[in-house]
Amino acid sequence: MNDVDGSARTLITISIPVFNEEGNIANLMARLRAVADSVADRYDLEFLFTDNNSQDGTVALLEAEVVRDPRVRVLKLSRNFGFQRSILTNFLNARGAAAIQIDADLQDPPEMILKFLEYWEKGFKVVYGVRIQRIESLILRLARRAFYRFIDRITEFHVPVDAGDFRLIDRVIIEHLRGVTDRSPYLRGLIASFGYPSVGIPYARSVRTQGTSKFNFIKLLTLGMDGVTSQSTKPLQFIALAGFSLCGISLLIGFGYAVLWLFGAGERSPGFTTLVILQLITLGVNAAVAGLLGEYLGRVFDNVRGHPMSIVERVIEHSSSDSTGSGAPSYVPAASAKNLVSASNEEDQR
Repeated sequence: MNDVDGSARTLITISIPVFNEEGNIANLMARLRAVADSVADRYDLEFLFTDNNSQDGTVALLEAEVVRDPRVRVLKLSRNFGFQRSILTNFLNARGAAAIQIDADLQDPPEMILKFLEYWEKGFKVVYGVRIQRIESLILRLARRAFYRFIDRITEFHVPVDAGDFRLIDRVIIEHLRGVTDRSPYLRGLIASFGYPSVGIPYARSVRTQGTSKFNFIKLLTLGMDGVTSQSTKPLQFIALAGFSLCGISLLIGFGYAVLWLFGAGERSPGFTTLVILQLITLGVNAAVAGLLGEYLGRVFDNVRGHPMSIVERVIEHSSSDSTGSGAPSYVPAASAKNLVSASNEEDQR
């Protein structure tokens, strides 16, 4: 876009996935507009919301924001496709030279967008926030730290630790994301795998003041499993090594019992409790192995079915050509995100 004096300004997309966040929309938009005003001499900002089929008044509030501010666009998904798919759909529909993903709960400060842009101007294609402080239980905090470091260790590339999805990605990253076919994407690891210059900015994460977290223990566990299975096959190698190790231990134990039997000591070693414990451990290991293999097979099944990544039911955006002059939002039917991606690829090929 061009300013009134003819100088060019760069368009930046602020990507905001939402699900039942009616209590945060007003405060979020106030802080985002303040950020937009502070960089108005260099940047134009668009605020792109992806609504994951909210069941409260979130969509109605966003419609009001569209009427008030032509920079606001809303993609309403036909159902809840999950947090990661919602973010990916948002990125693929971003119009800016870069996109900055931020949650609507205001735990990540919108003011950090200024810092993100500063480092982007220095040439970094990915700028992410590193959580040096977050208010949650000690057990959950330790579990997160261990998980982030485990993911980093099992991948062939560096995955930032203590970093969530609060980040800026350059347009070149967005174009690479168009080729994603994984129906359970783990975007933090996926973006890191592209290998472009990146930098982390430390910050203290705030506590949520409105609404409730959408991530319970099961959803966090599912996200963690997606992170492990989508980024590496090393867990399968661990299974193979564990299997060979157990076979070796079993052979040694069998050899030991054979020696005892030869010397007549076999019947004097009842070992009932030991055998029961070993059987329970073996059953537990087998169940864990089968579950992990099932996760990998399930991902293959989801990806070969050919279902769309997500479906945008409608696009809600400002209608500047409205004949009544009311500036009412327009409701544009939208194809699935998969079709939107395909269309973009065809245009690139032309």
